Amino acid sequence: MGAIGDLGFVGLDDDPDNPVVITGYKAARTQPLTSAKKQVNKLIASVRAVCEHAFAHLKNWRILTELRTDPARATQLLRALLVLTNLEVNR
Repeated sequence: MGAIGDLGFVGLDDDPDNPVVITGYKAARTQPLTSAKKQVNKLIASVRAVCEHAFAHLKNWRILTELRTDPARATQLLRALLVLTNLEVNR
């Protein structure tokens, strides 16, 4: 199972059979991106945007600074908070 990352994680996706981090494509000065690679970058960015917005909400609420509990309970709490956030945002 891999994670989706930005272009700062290029290099961790070297093994195509077992990617650690799935990243987009970088354009070189002499070689611009093809339309297929641009579409892949847009798809990755759209998936990452959801997570980035969720983490931004958690940071704004300062939830994680005071959280002192079992990691399994923290995961359940964070999932519940993200569901509530998405319900409020989608209204």
